[in-house]
Amino acid sequence: MGFFDKLLHFTTELDLVIWGPAMIALLLGVGIFLTVRTRGLQFRRFKSSVKLIFSKEARSEKGHGDISPYAALMTALAATVGNGNIAGVATAIAIGGPGAPVYMWIAGLFGMATKYAEGFLGVHLREVAPNGTMAGGPMYYVKNGLKNKKLGKALGAAFAVCGAIACLIGTGNMAQSNSMTISLANTFNQLFHGGVAGDQAPASYYFVLGVVIALLVGLVIIGGIKKIGRVSERLVPTMIVFYVAAALVVIIANITRIPEAFALIFRSAFGLQPMVGATVGLAIQNGVSRGLLSNEAGLGTAAIAQGASTSEEPTKNGLIAMTGVFIDTILVNSMTTLTIILTGAYMQTQAWQGKGVANNITSILVTQKAFNAVIPFGLGGIVIALASFLFGYTTLIGWSYYGEKCIEYLGGNKVILPYRYVFIVFLFLGAILTPLAGKSFNYLNIVWNMGNIGNALMAFPNLVGLVFLAGMVARITRERLKV
Repeated sequence: MGFFDKLLHFTTELDLVIWGPAMIALLLGVGIFLTVRTRGLQFRRFKSSVKLIFSKEARSEKGHGDISPYAALMTALAATVGNGNIAGVATAIAIGGPGAPVYMWIAGLFGMATKYAEGFLGVHLREVAPNGTMAGGPMYYVKNGLKNKKLGKALGAAFAVCGAIACLIGTGNMAQSNSMTISLANTFNQLFHGGVAGDQAPASYYFVLGVVIALLVGLVIIGGIKKIGRVSERLVPTMIVFYVAAALVVIIANITRIPEAFALIFRSAFGLQPMVGATVGLAIQNGVSRGLLSNEAGLGTAAIAQGASTSEEPTKNGLIAMTGVFIDTILVNSMTTLTIILTGAYMQTQAWQGKGVANNITSILVTQKAFNAVIPFGLGGIVIALASFLFGYTTLIGWSYYGEKCIEYLGGNKVILPYRYVFIVFLFLGAILTPLAGKSFNYLNIVWNMGNIGNALMAFPNLVGLVFLAGMVARITRERLKV
């Protein structure tokens, strides 16, 4: 057994342990708990939250903060709407079967309450950093909000350490650059060398693309949150509209099969659809974990972005923050799910065919296959390559800021610039991982396993903090929103 085989086995087993029943129960339990404490705020005030993000108030930069509330939402969406929506959803289906998205949706609906609390606390308990910027996030609200100061400091430090590490090797860095280069290299290989979908492109493609992506990300993140916010405001809405429109082309082409697709999704979710390589347990585990990887509800990262907002009203920041889960999971993830199910791309995965089958595909290749099934001349693959690049690019710049605030919490202002450069180095390593790993596309699951593990390690201290601070969130929310 080679090194990558051992690493795949180790990360897969660790992923299964960490994302076992206890973690899933904690994640869903906190979402349900906060839903009850806020009296179903995500359902009762959803319309108001949507109106708020289109208001002039949301775009105002007046107040104590670094960016407008709208820019804070776009920065958070830049980080959440990433390759988790394209490759992560596909990986969930490839391992957990067509029913995995059901558990994404369930976790997302309750996760909106979690995201509300994170956005609320990110502003309510933030601080002014020594360099004059605003500093918010789980590390600050557990430290400043918990009555037990020793516990608060311990949880804050744990989140910051795990966050700094996860931002280097997990969801928001290596997983994104890896998916970006796979998609682009695969597309270029088909266009210029006559390759077919699923062929591995020459290693040189990955190295060149890695350098280009590293340079483009570096040009933005070296400028800090203000530059990240400006880029996110312009790029994020455009890329979401582009991807949804392209997905609708695939869905409309198969519109008569939509009832059949939903029937398959729900049969698979509850174990009523026979499959070779997937079970209900795998569907739940992959649905919830990849859902968190995608929408980040419970991870606490949105609180870091909202903490930079000029708005000083925590309930409004909470409402704005929770719309991000709806956009990410209920809208964008559903587009990916339907394209994969409607076109039958899921049939070429280990969940459907079993492990070890030669033509199994996973990750972004599943989504590319779905789009190519409808959009002719290989243009479907080009659409996914472009979407992957845009989604991954914005996620990289968003997560670089999250890691920066975590490392700033631990080491102060002096460590920020070195961290940005280290972030870029790990980005490049993620980009060239595929040719290093060899021809087996199963090795790509290593990246997503590491993302899942990093997410869990970040989520735990945040979720514990949210439970302790739920009373504060509920009380102030009732007073100001009259719910």
